[in-house]
Amino acid sequence: MGKRNGSMGKKKKHAGIKMGESGYPVMSEMFVPKAVWFTNGVGVHKDRLSSFELALRDAGIEKANLVTVSSIFPPRCKEISRKEGEKLIMPGQIVHCVMARQDTNEPNRLIAASIGLARPSDPNKYGYLSEHHSYGETAKKAGEYAEDLAATMLATTLGIDFDPETAWSEREQAFKLAKDILKTRNVVQSAEGSPKGLWSTVVALAVFIF
Repeated sequence: MGKRNGSMGKKKKHAGIKMGESGYPVMSEMFVPKAVWFTNGVGVHKDRLSSFELALRDAGIEKANLVTVSSIFPPRCKEISRKEGEKLIMPGQIVHCVMARQDTNEPNRLIAASIGLARPSDPNKYGYLSEHHSYGETAKKAGEYAEDLAATMLATTLGIDFDPETAWSEREQAFKLAKDILKTRNVVQSAEGSPKGLWSTVVALAVFIF
């Protein structure tokens, strides 16, 4: 009985996957994104769903079947341009992304959607992506908020000391001085609700390439 359990345990551990010296599977054997690109868009239509479709078209990602995921920026993930990224998407392809989305049919109501990124200086460590969607915020404020979220999550993971009560502008400088953080940025889309009461949708996305 013990021998059979030991054999089963060993088989389950490897399961045909190449293991590295670290004890984790070799990266190429795992479902881990190799690249990411960022995009944003806005759409306006009398139908809510159609306004979302138009926002995706504006973002250049409408031909994909999108699967939203949570917010880990993978180790050794390369950041590429939107132009380059769009060329790598086939019609109907299942594409994983981190997406922020907001909509309204209230005339002149301000909406925003933003994605924040914080990358560690060590390419073998993971970073963070954050999504934020809001009403009544400018693009600048929404973008900075998302960037702040991502940077704060990364800082806590890396053990960087900071005061969470200070303004983002102060913490941003502190994070930039920290050698463990390589880069923070955001992509954001804002819009005002249509004066005619049509549906307006904004999206911001980090699109993964495997």
